[in-house]
Amino acid sequence: MIAPLACVVPAYNAAHTLADVLHTLRVALPHATMIVVDDGSDDATRAIACAAGTRVISFERNRGKGAALRAAFAEALACGVSAVLTVDADGQHDGRHAPAVLHALTYADVAIGARARSGGAMPLGRRLTNALASSAVGTIVGAPIADAQSGFRAIRRRVLEHVHAHGERYEFETDFLIQAGRAGYRIVSVPIPTIYGTPSHFRVVRDSMRVVRTIWRGRHGAVH
Repeated sequence: MIAPLACVVPAYNAAHTLADVLHTLRVALPHATMIVVDDGSDDATRAIACAAGTRVISFERNRGKGAALRAAFAEALACGVSAVLTVDADGQHDGRHAPAVLHALTYADVAIGARARSGGAMPLGRRLTNALASSAVGTIVGAPIADAQSGFRAIRRRVLEHVHAHGERYEFETDFLIQAGRAGYRIVSVPIPTIYGTPSHFRVVRDSMRVVRTIWRGRHGAVH
């Protein structure tokens, strides 16, 4: 496993799930640095992160997942890590699979924890948008992308240093994959369970349109 490592957890109103997410990650990756970004929460998210002994970055207002990841990546690089694992705070990623996602960095630069779209666990609307986005991003980068919208990712330091994705919300993750693939970094997928329970903060119409615009610019090689 690549070390030193940082686990990055962007969190917005995640008080009901964050403690369990952090506990599972600490058990799976006991030597990792934990970085939580409290994205302007109005619940106990920040207090829970502090009580868990993590490095906490706090925004006064909600700025979006992209802004949270950008801040956390800068913090992780300043800590001197060799790789970063990103995990959503809503409990939809099983931290016990973190070592498997990280292991893929022994032969790749970016590893995506890819959720199964079949079987009914993923809601129908998300299955459709996920399939379309994954196919489009894969076409742009010239490599198969199984789950372009998964926030469960392992990323090597050199990718974080050279890829500067745009966007303040969920489109950031899409742009990151497009830029990384176009820069020649190898992207692979690692199957993980699909877990749904806590509602996602993804706004189906507004955030989907942001992702579509990002893919459209990526198709045409537009400069941001």
